[in-house]
Amino acid sequence: MGILEEAHNVRVVGNGEKVVVLAHGFGTDQSVWKHLLPHLIEGYRVVLFDNMGAGPTNPDYFDFERYSTLEGYVLDFLAIMEELRITSCIFVGHSVSSIIGAIASISRPDLFEKIVMLSASPRYLNDADYYGGFEQEDLDQLFDAIRSNYKAWVSGFAPLAVGGDMDSIAVQEFSRTLFNVRPDIALSVAQTIFQSDLRNILGLVTVPCHILQSTKDLAVPVVVSEYLHRNLAGESIVEVMPSEGHLPQLSSPEIVIPVLLRHIRYDIEA
Repeated sequence: MGILEEAHNVRVVGNGEKVVVLAHGFGTDQSVWKHLLPHLIEGYRVVLFDNMGAGPTNPDYFDFERYSTLEGYVLDFLAIMEELRITSCIFVGHSVSSIIGAIASISRPDLFEKIVMLSASPRYLNDADYYGGFEQEDLDQLFDAIRSNYKAWVSGFAPLAVGGDMDSIAVQEFSRTLFNVRPDIALSVAQTIFQSDLRNILGLVTVPCHILQSTKDLAVPVVVSEYLHRNLAGESIVEVMPSEGHLPQLSSPEIVIPVLLRHIRYDIEA
């Protein structure tokens, strides 16, 4: 295993001709796919990895300047694909990783058979003609809370993001992976994600995109999925699931896993 693969805890499992890449979002790691993975390993070669800064990665490798934009994560992903000699994949991205995949597809459309986006948003801030769900004041309060008492922030944020009480297994799981992130890294990553505006790149994304969204998601209003659908340059399809929360693959696997599998297995009908 190369240094890059080791740094990102890259795992390749399963058997199949086609490659599925599972990419996690903020505050989680590759374990967020635990309900989906068993359904894929019989028919696909599955690549899992941790984004730099995630709990299981070495915090000393986190370069604050490199990861002050999403481009740093894009370069990491492309380097992993090159090291594994993967030339084509079905990319399944959760939250920010959906957008990381979309950016990567602009320079390397050949690498993507399609992108399955789960809980994706190109911008979280409201704008004159755009509803992202947050005002700047909301985000400033979020960042201040992370800065002042990380543990207290995690305890409050996890149930809001997942949608459920502190006793639910999904909330406990998200709390665990959030606690594993070093607080200064969590703040930096949160600022990079929540302050980003990638609306301008959507018209450059030509690979097919399957946009999956919970009916109720604290971080991503349903209208955002429609915005993605309207503005992506390539073919796209939207499915709003009767699930709640920003991590529905963890909190509502019985609803979400069959939907994910369908979009991984089947292409958009002409």
